[in-house]
Amino acid sequence: MRDANIFAFRKAMPRMSWSPRNLYNLWRRSCGAEAEAINFTRSPKTLFQQRWISKALVRAYHGDFINEKIFKRWYLPDTLPDVRPRQHALSSNGDLDAFAGRTEQLERAKKRAYDEQKKGLAPVGSLMLAEVERRIDVFIFRCCFAHSVYEARRLVIHGSVLLNGKKHTDANTRLAPGDMISVDPAAIRFLQNPESSKAESEGEQPSDSEPKIEPSDLSQSMPSAKLAPTKSSLTPFNLPPYASPFIFIPAYAEVSFPTCSAIYVRHPTARPGYSEIPTPYDADGEVIRLAWEWYSKMRPRTRSKSQMAREPENRRVGGH
Repeated sequence: MRDANIFAFRKAMPRMSWSPRNLYNLWRRSCGAEAEAINFTRSPKTLFQQRWISKALVRAYHGDFINEKIFKRWYLPDTLPDVRPRQHALSSNGDLDAFAGRTEQLERAKKRAYDEQKKGLAPVGSLMLAEVERRIDVFIFRCCFAHSVYEARRLVIHGSVLLNGKKHTDANTRLAPGDMISVDPAAIRFLQNPESSKAESEGEQPSDSEPKIEPSDLSQSMPSAKLAPTKSSLTPFNLPPYASPFIFIPAYAEVSFPTCSAIYVRHPTARPGYSEIPTPYDADGEVIRLAWEWYSKMRPRTRSKSQMAREPENRRVGGH
């Protein structure tokens, strides 16, 4: 972690973390005092200042762990994708359509296109961060295997993550649809019992003042009662404080918690009124739009051969 004070209350920049301090900053930016600061409708700030603030907020959450030059060169698309619904051309010959059995299908498609058009345009601005969501460390955090993206990076670098059954230690890898990641259960903090581990490490012994009960005395006093097991057979699960409202699984991930594994099903996308990119800001709001305007002017246009050689691993469809 480059900055040890990334959860500072003065800046109040949300990060990919379930730290209580970060969740408090997230609340401040969402509906607290700092929410009005990013409402640029009647702001006296210049357009340059608005773009700079938006860019800083988006980078703080979606990539402060990535070098700025690398982020602009490899993790920003050249253009935003077009996710508008295709207009289905209706044939003028109704007899042929009825004969082909396509009339009802075309009517449903027309109704669906009308409903999507009524909802408005899709929030494509948030899709500029789709390449960041493909990173293996971000994907591990989205699957709720780590408390923060920084911890997810450590899991990958320290060899606690398998990619398609093989140990993988490059946290900059971008996944391809169909890739499966597996995390060592011993490295997942959710599955550790901090109280029992602390007691074992300190070597706690029962107090001498407490009376010791022999098994024979217990059986005589309660002959019909069954002794409860000393240890539960279930795996302990310890949720971080205040994190329960923020636990979710994105639509492009298929997670199996019994096996501590997940599959990257497809690339995230958007449709009218909905975006699959998790972000603390409005997916079609001013912050995302102004951040894209900043990067569309500032990102580098050319890539030399030496820069191409330093490209982070970008796995294609099919794992190649």
